[in-house]
Amino acid sequence: MGLFDRFKKEKKKEETELPQYLYSEAEIEELDSFICDMFGDYKNVFHEIASPDIHLDVCIVDPTEEDPYYKLVTMGAGAYTMNIPEKWQKYQLEHAEYVIYLPKDWNLNSSAEEDYWPIKTLKDTARLPIWCDTWLCYGHTLQSDEEGAPYASNTRFNSVVLKFAEDRDGDVRMIMSSGKVINFYEIIPIYPEELQFKMENDAGALFDKLNEKKIQYRVLDLNRQSALQE
Repeated sequence: MGLFDRFKKEKKKEETELPQYLYSEAEIEELDSFICDMFGDYKNVFHEIASPDIHLDVCIVDPTEEDPYYKLVTMGAGAYTMNIPEKWQKYQLEHAEYVIYLPKDWNLNSSAEEDYWPIKTLKDTARLPIWCDTWLCYGHTLQSDEEGAPYASNTRFNSVVLKFAEDRDGDVRMIMSSGKVINFYEIIPIYPEELQFKMENDAGALFDKLNEKKIQYRVLDLNRQSALQE
């Protein structure tokens, strides 16, 4: 979509007027328990200080022997009800949280663009439905900016594609006691040519290509092979 910067500028003056979309205390407790069960216990959180719309924290699940990578999971995005087209409403896609997996040696404490861009992308993705009055789901792609520039100097990735988050039993989807359904999506960084291929085909075709070539793409690898590379 590539609308992050433009919408942030347009909304800057209005931020204090935006309503708050917040989970109830009971929902937060349920969500916290679910994240721990599905992704692992977390000791650290990127707490958001200023929250003009949703309150968006990022839970940091540390690498383990079984899963030797960081799992960064948003907590707060699903409090907002996305504007879903009528034909998709029966699938209960209105609420979502987002996940990105980073290598165990990733510097999470750095604010340098080369280190922070995955976290920024995670948070920007979570807020895009609010900024643009739209929705996000499996297969949707988001570009870094209007021009499609790389996210940072250390990567060629300039976009992300969403896929359903998975555990060993399948897609990760939470049904709260209230009946609210929270869908979890993994954010997968992709290259410009992969974005083009996806736009000309679909996300399934792109994931098929990645899988056929046995390319590991779920955990961020700045040097991974392109699905279009022969």
